Amino acid sequence: MSEPLYRSRPGASEIRPASAARATEVGPGIWVSPGLSNAYLVVTQAGRVIVNTGMGFEAPVHRANFDAVDAGPIRWILLTQGHYDHVGGVDVFREAATQIIAQSNFSIWRDDNERLESLRSRNAAFAWIDAILAAMEYAKKRSPGELPAQSRPEPTLTFADELDFICGGRSFQLFSTPGGETTDSMVVWLPQDRVCLCGNVFGALFGHIPNLVTMRGDRYRDALQVVESIERVRRLEPDCLLTGHFDPIHGRDLIQEELSRLRDAVLWIHDETIKGMNAGTDVDTLMRDIRLPAHLQVGEGYGKVAWDVRAIWENYAGWFHHRSTTELYPTHRDVLFDDLVSLAGADALLARAQQHLKLHAPVEALHLTDIVLGADPTHAGARAVAASAHEALLGKSDNFWETAWLRREIGKLRK
Repeated sequence: MSEPLYRSRPGASEIRPASAARATEVGPGIWVSPGLSNAYLVVTQAGRVIVNTGMGFEAPVHRANFDAVDAGPIRWILLTQGHYDHVGGVDVFREAATQIIAQSNFSIWRDDNERLESLRSRNAAFAWIDAILAAMEYAKKRSPGELPAQSRPEPTLTFADELDFICGGRSFQLFSTPGGETTDSMVVWLPQDRVCLCGNVFGALFGHIPNLVTMRGDRYRDALQVVESIERVRRLEPDCLLTGHFDPIHGRDLIQEELSRLRDAVLWIHDETIKGMNAGTDVDTLMRDIRLPAHLQVGEGYGKVAWDVRAIWENYAGWFHHRSTTELYPTHRDVLFDDLVSLAGADALLARAQQHLKLHAPVEALHLTDIVLGADPTHAGARAVAASAHEALLGKSDNFWETAWLRREIGKLRK
């Protein structure tokens, strides 16, 4: 078994604005324009096929890059999922006769996302705002004038499971993969070239465990559906994967090995979680104890094994963990912080928190500093200990979401 690919590929912090001066050919007549997410052009004798369009404000860069390659009519726009960084530039690419294809869950997922747009945008800002602002700044330099608004496209054609069509002699097969990042996820298969344009069906970072629910706040993804979607792509036996971020992945054997490992890793986490649930083990213990065996090691740069354990537990069993009667009622634990500080004293709580830090237990320290700061948010000593605990966690983290959160909290505490 070869070295896992995730160790040699960039992490999410390496995602950059659409700053390429030109598109790059990544397959026969297949071009990529990278950005906050990749946009792809497939050239045919009858016109162009666009796979994903990037964010709205980056779309003029992608369009200019693709127009420099081929100026033919845009016959089709294929959307591998409804996330904003895939569909935002549709209006920049759409022409009078352009057909837009999406999986049939597109409108359901879009409506759900727009229903919670304020919440999800607010919850994601700590991780993505710097990259988005940098991308907007570059877009203004590259394309003077007012930046395009984010598209809210309506597909002209949808499909449930599979759709085949031919454009200019090239065959396109679209397959539903609802275990991807969104329930409207699909992949584009070019059978003549054995190339799969798979968007983020495997998550934002290829070779890493997917998030079954993100810190941004999404509906839970079903682990077994994720396994089925990975397997659907694996069975195609592609020679090349073109993903939503970063460079192509070449080599049929390598791709088979990577997808088999990822599939089996998700299935292992699922099965071990179910086994623990049936044995009566609480979710925190399962989060702590379930670890992938060596032969199933995958990256945790975007999702984490422990987070997926919790997602699986709650997706099956819901919000009630059968720990305490207080779970049934809306009273928040913060109402007790004043009582705890009054009874134990802030100094005693912080002394114990510092002991936890010395014993390399920063999470336990944070439980105690939360109590003190819940009673007095300005308490300088508690803020200092909490900042140190966050810094200890940051020193051990390679996960994009986790590190972004920890840096934000450190900044707030040290301010």
